[in-house]
Amino acid sequence: MIQTADSADARDPIRRRIEALGSRLSLPTVIRALGSLEGEHASSRRGNGYDFMDIRPYEPSEEARLIDWKASARAGRPMIVNKEQESNGNIWLLMDIGREMCGHCPNGERPIDVAANAMRMFAMLSLRRSDDLSMVLGDNSNITRIPFSGGFAKFEHVFDALLERDMNHPRDFGALIDYARKIRNRHAMVVLATDETAWTDEHIGALRLLAQTHPLIVINVAVLNPFAANQHFSSVVNAANGLRVPAFLRTPQTAEGVETHRRYAADALECQLASTGSTQIHGGSSEAMFNEFVTLVSGALARSGFSQRADRNLNTPNMLGGLS
Repeated sequence: MIQTADSADARDPIRRRIEALGSRLSLPTVIRALGSLEGEHASSRRGNGYDFMDIRPYEPSEEARLIDWKASARAGRPMIVNKEQESNGNIWLLMDIGREMCGHCPNGERPIDVAANAMRMFAMLSLRRSDDLSMVLGDNSNITRIPFSGGFAKFEHVFDALLERDMNHPRDFGALIDYARKIRNRHAMVVLATDETAWTDEHIGALRLLAQTHPLIVINVAVLNPFAANQHFSSVVNAANGLRVPAFLRTPQTAEGVETHRRYAADALECQLASTGSTQIHGGSSEAMFNEFVTLVSGALARSGFSQRADRNLNTPNMLGGLS
């Protein structure tokens, strides 16, 4: 059964905050934020950029506001100048849906739900900019692409339906990265989501190659430490194989060793991505991902020289505290 938007929002307040954030940010802010994240570049789309694509005569059926008066004066008749738009135009959301993503995060959420909320944040921005959006879901049995057109409400409905499927197959994260590397539009931004247990040195190497051809953001979900005490779980089951973690292994020393290794791995991944101009969003809950996302967008706008005074809604404390 597919959830309605109201029932999903009642269970997941972060989704209300994502929607509220999208409605409060002005379109120029959205365009500037995404442009900074992906690196502005010329595309084949017509728009309001700075480089001319072509000049053609005005047709009586077209709007008069499209007329370029300087070009018209030179030509002696009404002319329209088509310009190159500095925009990406394509956003690819690729998500690992292996059964490992159905485990748990420290606060009790499933990694798949945390990753999905992070994907919704990027979908919200890209759909406000009227980008072409593609969703790709993958495990070791198949990789499915779902092209999307429409608004954010429709996206939520389609995305919810996709996530209702049974996730019985293990992950194949390497195949998902390989799929991303075959995306032909070299300017398309790739948002890739998995959890922190998926990474290997081979994956990181492949990711560096992907980052050479595409703007890249990695959503890396922090998951429950199976050896640490947790108020939500008295026992822990391995999501990959269904086996219960023995109680005698759940000691402070073992838990600290796992936590240290995961911090090191997350820091190493962030350094590798930063060296290629890419970004990691790392968090163990939808709340943490939302906060990281707001910080990322604010930082991107600051680096692009955008004044926050130009959009009063782009104020991190207000966005974090005022959209609950």
